[in-house]
Amino acid sequence: MVTPMPALLEFDVAPYRLSGVVYGTLLNHEPALQALGDAVNAAPYKTAPRAPVLYLKPRNTLAGSGDRIAVPTDAPELEIGAALGIVIGKTACRVSAEQALQFVAGYTIVNDISVVHDVFYRPSIRFKDRDGFCPLGPQVVSSDAIANPDDLVVQIFVDDELKQQTTTGERFRNVARLLADATEFMTLCPGDVLMLGVSAHAPRVRAGQQSRIVIEGIGALVNHFVSEGQAT
Repeated sequence: MVTPMPALLEFDVAPYRLSGVVYGTLLNHEPALQALGDAVNAAPYKTAPRAPVLYLKPRNTLAGSGDRIAVPTDAPELEIGAALGIVIGKTACRVSAEQALQFVAGYTIVNDISVVHDVFYRPSIRFKDRDGFCPLGPQVVSSDAIANPDDLVVQIFVDDELKQQTTTGERFRNVARLLADATEFMTLCPGDVLMLGVSAHAPRVRAGQQSRIVIEGIGALVNHFVSEGQAT
């Protein structure tokens, strides 16, 4: 089991540390949703999402760069989801898209780890919320240092081999729009992290492998995967 230290990750602008609350966003990558085709019209939802599809990565999932992540015995292969983490700087409730970026303290990298599954709406917490399934880091970069959060190169390496290269673009909701739409029905607090969402075709890892997520201007988030019982 990993130690949930990233909630204490300190940075140089208010609120100076993370709250420990991390929200994920599903189906925000346009190619990913398009690839589902008519499946989005099947029961029980019968339509593509009209509002952000959010889920929670609770405190037990938090880990840091360099931490070892346990690969469960009942799920020997895991998906590595690279996401831009939007760090909230001040209380955000019903903010407009035009003002949304004023509520952002900075950005970090999130590894949204999942058990491999085929449920694209509201996946079970058993897929998303195992211990250590949300590494963050290695730092929070001030929003002033990121000229355009919607145009950053995102790379995933497994054992130093490039497995995926995408960008933070091609989103149904860019950073500002996602913040506006999410805060229409919920309040985001200082230090909370809202993921922009992962891209389609997430690479997979097994015990004994290492992942490295690189987001332009932010750094590299590295994690090692070990068999369950070896992560301490």
